[in-house]
Amino acid sequence: MIELSIVDGVAEVVLNAPTRLNALDPAALAELLEAYIEAERSGVQALVLRGEGRAFCAGRDIANVDPATDDVLGYLGDLVTPLLERMSRFPAPTFASAHGACLGVGLGLLIATDVVYVAESAKIGSPFAALGATLDSGGHALFFERLGAHKTLDLIYTGRLMSGTEAVTSGLFSQVLPDDQVLESTRAAARGAASGATQAFLESKRLIAGLRDERLGLWRSMDAENRAQAALCSTADYREGFAAFREKRAPIFTGRG
Repeated sequence: MIELSIVDGVAEVVLNAPTRLNALDPAALAELLEAYIEAERSGVQALVLRGEGRAFCAGRDIANVDPATDDVLGYLGDLVTPLLERMSRFPAPTFASAHGACLGVGLGLLIATDVVYVAESAKIGSPFAALGATLDSGGHALFFERLGAHKTLDLIYTGRLMSGTEAVTSGLFSQVLPDDQVLESTRAAARGAASGATQAFLESKRLIAGLRDERLGLWRSMDAENRAQAALCSTADYREGFAAFREKRAPIFTGRG
């Protein structure tokens, strides 16, 4: 599912499962981590992350997940969080081109990337209101810091997704571009960074990372999200949300544990 190519010092990592909207199961997460490790070994000077097809990444692949036995803490804590930490500390400037669905773990991939260009068609946020689950992958910390408590909870309670334009206007990401320009603009930015003063860029990246960790407490927040998601895993609403998703119907929640 994950493809890696390197040209002129720029790595391009592609999520390539378009029929599943690039949703990520444990095997895909392991492949993605390995792609970043290989790109780091190769000494690239910039990296581009993108999704093939009509979405960047629709989040976790839950097609084969049984909510009765789901090890969500293992999925998030043992697979997703270490991947996002590795991505955020990649020793070169990183860029993401995002279009279509950017949900759940897909949102987390963007949070862990230095510069994010989004298409006007992008749909960004948390689909979890319909699953009896909660936002994860760092979404609470980012949304609260950039949007404030009221808008964050509005998005969570309603399940409304932001457009690319709204996300950039709200300060979540870097630029919004027409769909047919976003990928090439991202690639051009990565090539520009790769030919620039990359050691100076890395110092700025380290400084920003320190400020972000101090201000957002991103990784502490992510650990709390993982534990909250694991607690929800045992609820009737969680099971109902998964059943409704599979049966392609609206869920009927009771609000009970």
